[in-house]
Amino acid sequence: MKAPARFFCAEAARLRGDALAGTAPYGLVWILIEYRSGWPANGYEGLDLEPDVKARVYSAARAARARILLIRRPGRRRPDVPPRWAVLHHDRGGAHRQTWGTWQSDQDLAGIIGALGAPGERGRPPLLLVCAHGVHDTCCAIRGRPVAGALTDRWPDLVWECTHVGGDRYAANVLVAPDGVYYGNLDAPTAMVMLEEHLADRIHVDHLRGYTDLVPPQQAALSAVLHHAGPSGRHDYVVEETVRQDDRWRMRIAGRPVGLSVFEVEVHARRAAPHQLTCRGLSASSAVYYDVASLHVGSR
Repeated sequence: MKAPARFFCAEAARLRGDALAGTAPYGLVWILIEYRSGWPANGYEGLDLEPDVKARVYSAARAARARILLIRRPGRRRPDVPPRWAVLHHDRGGAHRQTWGTWQSDQDLAGIIGALGAPGERGRPPLLLVCAHGVHDTCCAIRGRPVAGALTDRWPDLVWECTHVGGDRYAANVLVAPDGVYYGNLDAPTAMVMLEEHLADRIHVDHLRGYTDLVPPQQAALSAVLHHAGPSGRHDYVVEETVRQDDRWRMRIAGRPVGLSVFEVEVHARRAAPHQLTCRGLSASSAVYYDVASLHVGSR
């Protein structure tokens, strides 16, 4: 008897046509820890670190609502250079901040705790974090690593492979931080185009999962605006008003620069039929998607 074909969640999601818009996890703060050995399936929680330091960093991260990601350079090992850590803060006004340090002993990671409350350095270029966490999900490795390699050839100082960022079925996933922008369903060519445009402050709706400072219905509404109005800068639009009634949201999204319009957008939540959503998740789950019911150009 012929063995069943191997299941790949990203391939299944593409065949189903799973929507991208409105799928970026919320987040304003990220903790990055360079870890060059194998990554546990549960990332930071599975590391064999000194218990007190590990617990203190984890507690501080929870208090700051920060996500901890393990990172490494694609295909490169530099044992002569100490591994690094970073704290990235998203600023809704665009003045994003970064704090960097190095660690050679577990105790050095305690510097992360102070960095969570530090002002940080402004003006640094964002990082391109490519999920390549194969132990967590096969598709993240198969689809993520080629994207990380291609981006590294173009921007070697900006690109890191990272642990699970959410949405395995959208692999390859790229998180641009601290800009707070998720892209998905990428391959090497599309990633090069999307990220080159992003770094020029032109965000396209193609492959855009959402902005991490917005909740999913707002992300879907903003994607509809970009689809209608064309590419824009990361902070060109602001959600001025959100009104919810049951499974419907009405939002007012205004362009900040002169010449950009105001939009009234209505979004409806829709629960999809249950499916296996990850390579390793054996049970079926039902995802919620956000469909745009209407979009109108409003007045200021």
